[in-house]
Amino acid sequence: MQNDSDRLFVLTGGPGSGKTTLIAALRRAGFATSVEAGRGIIRDQSSIGGTALPWSDRALFAELMLSWEMRSYRDAIEQKGPVFFDRGVPDTLGYLRLSGLPVAEHISAAAKRLRYNPRVFVAPPWPDIFAQDEERKQTSDEAERTYHAMAGVYTELGYDLVALPLVPVETRLRFVLAEAGLK
Repeated sequence: MQNDSDRLFVLTGGPGSGKTTLIAALRRAGFATSVEAGRGIIRDQSSIGGTALPWSDRALFAELMLSWEMRSYRDAIEQKGPVFFDRGVPDTLGYLRLSGLPVAEHISAAAKRLRYNPRVFVAPPWPDIFAQDEERKQTSDEAERTYHAMAGVYTELGYDLVALPLVPVETRLRFVLAEAGLK
């Protein structure tokens, strides 16, 4: 797999911190984006009565997340220009650690091998916008723990974290584009 990582930008953090809203704004601004694995898998599994869900089989859910993120990575490598990811391969490693599950060697290997831009955007907890729904069942406490788990994993893997400001999405969009050197 070719490594063209400087143009691949990850947005990570806890649930309910505005990542997906920012990804949608980036898409509207004309940038290529990925779809978040977690919500997609939950929708797919729920529609077929599957068990690869965070409240049923966390290990299987993580394996599907890894496959989804690897496919998103391969798709992005084939595109031209910058691509913004709603989470990346290392998020699977963070999810397993957060869940207290063992991290299989192939997951660690994928997180080390499939690299993104060295600067990773991390969305800190934002209680003012946090909300639960049918797919996001985590509490605000779990969301904060997720944030710390993801920040820790990306830091361990040698990425530099860029904290997203707690501001309206259009301001966040301008911040990300400036930090990514795209505007």
